[in-house]
Amino acid sequence: MSDMKLVGLCGSLRKASTNRMLMNEAARIFGPASFAEGDLNLPIFNEDIQNGPGIPAEVQALSALIGGADAVILATPEYNKGTSGAMKNALDWISRTKNAPWKDKPVAVVSASSGAQGGARAHSMLRTMMLPFSPILIPGPEVMLGQSGQQFDEEGRLTSEMGVKLLGELMGKLRAEALRMRQV
Repeated sequence: MSDMKLVGLCGSLRKASTNRMLMNEAARIFGPASFAEGDLNLPIFNEDIQNGPGIPAEVQALSALIGGADAVILATPEYNKGTSGAMKNALDWISRTKNAPWKDKPVAVVSASSGAQGGARAHSMLRTMMLPFSPILIPGPEVMLGQSGQQFDEEGRLTSEMGVKLLGELMGKLRAEALRMRQV
């Protein structure tokens, strides 16, 4: 089904981020779908903004992008034993929008880190942070790419056989759940 809509959110704002590469690889492996990356370069959440001028247009656009997707990939780096501030900030803002974009949305979490554990703490934290939104979190396999700077070729393709295998399984489950939800 080529009319699938896949959205990715990368918790690293750096253009050359290995999390962005992992997210893009996940989208490629997901198969035929339109893919859009949500922009997490948002103002810091401040309830005075929400209660004053209102939720910023870029937050509303991100919420609508997620709401219109068949499935979402979240890619998080690990900063100081947790997920990035950019990802947390985006989730805080999105939680204030009216359309509940995460509800019953198939979501896969991946992480990449220069350390050996592949961002395991950030990965776990992000999964926990998603629970109040009632998405359909794909339970696994967990894709936590360690020593990520050495895991991609010049074209940004994942080179680890095990990484490709696990990512393929995870994206297969994400696609299957997205297709199932279309029939509900």
